[in-house]
Amino acid sequence: MEIPYFSPSKINLNLQSELEEAFSRVLRSGQYINGSEVTNFESQYAEYCNVAYCIGVGNGFDALKLTIRAWKALGKIKDNDEVILPANTFIATILAVTHNRLVPVLVDPDESTYNIDPTKIEAAITSKTKVIIPVHLYGQMADMYEINKIAKKYNLLVLEDSAQAHGASFKDLKAGSCGDASGFSFYPAKNLGALGDAGAVTTSDPELAHTIRTFGNYGSEQKYEYIYQGFNSRLDEVQAALLSIKLSYLDNEIQNRIQVSRKYLEGINNDKISLPKVNFDGRHVFHAFVIRVKNRKKLQKYLSLNGIETLIHYPIPIHKQQAFKELSHKKYPVSEKIQKEILSLPIGGNMNELDISYIVKTLNEFE
Repeated sequence: MEIPYFSPSKINLNLQSELEEAFSRVLRSGQYINGSEVTNFESQYAEYCNVAYCIGVGNGFDALKLTIRAWKALGKIKDNDEVILPANTFIATILAVTHNRLVPVLVDPDESTYNIDPTKIEAAITSKTKVIIPVHLYGQMADMYEINKIAKKYNLLVLEDSAQAHGASFKDLKAGSCGDASGFSFYPAKNLGALGDAGAVTTSDPELAHTIRTFGNYGSEQKYEYIYQGFNSRLDEVQAALLSIKLSYLDNEIQNRIQVSRKYLEGINNDKISLPKVNFDGRHVFHAFVIRVKNRKKLQKYLSLNGIETLIHYPIPIHKQQAFKELSHKKYPVSEKIQKEILSLPIGGNMNELDISYIVKTLNEFE
């Protein structure tokens, strides 16, 4: 038996006729940039996230980068201001900070949820702190109530990194609606995945939305007139059309992932393996199902020999990356510990009972 970690092609092929029709509609329209498909998807996704605005951009990294750049243009932050973010995030989060000439301040996560630990945020705040970026890692939202309380106390901006949390919720809050803005990625492996790179920013701030859109269009509001030194970062018509189709199936995909995860949680019974902690005050959408084990290399090899593909999200902490060698002297004990132990199991709404049972059985037999 061979079980891939995730197979987006299987999910997309289930929607083949609808996706092909959407592509054909764009092809026939002759309108390939900033057309009605983008407008339609932006409206749908803003409504889905309970916000006033959605701005389509080229990818998830650009969603974060352009939001921060827009805040700089609006005078809310300036060069060398500090931004707090979790130490165990994907590198795009910190790159959005450093590309804007701001200073990243890393904070260890909560060991049980892998999200930024709110109890450690205040100690990291200085007079230069201007932004907090909570990352809803693996599909479970960070504690936005506590984070927003801290942000309000210190008058800080909050930029959610929701790249892995489409459709997630925490109590009465939905990912993408909890901060001043939120960045989403529609990379093909996401729960809401395009057939290529794509991203979006959600916000209810009209001035910010307009400024982000302007920056993403070369810094232009009107053709050949440029307000800012901008970028080319726009959601294209084809991806928008495909995403509109897939958005209508997102909640079904999430529910299927939750069902797979429940079977993992109920079925895996091996004292060598630690299962993820699920906060039942919200909806964990399981972009990844992450276990922990002391001898990860041994388990990963064992699973591979048994035809089960796994991934590590992420094997090297940011402060140990060559790109951020200036942070190498810092100590983030929780991040360093979990990033030696974490392992992501196959996940996806297209998994069948046979796959799930085989994975559970194989894990339970690991010694």
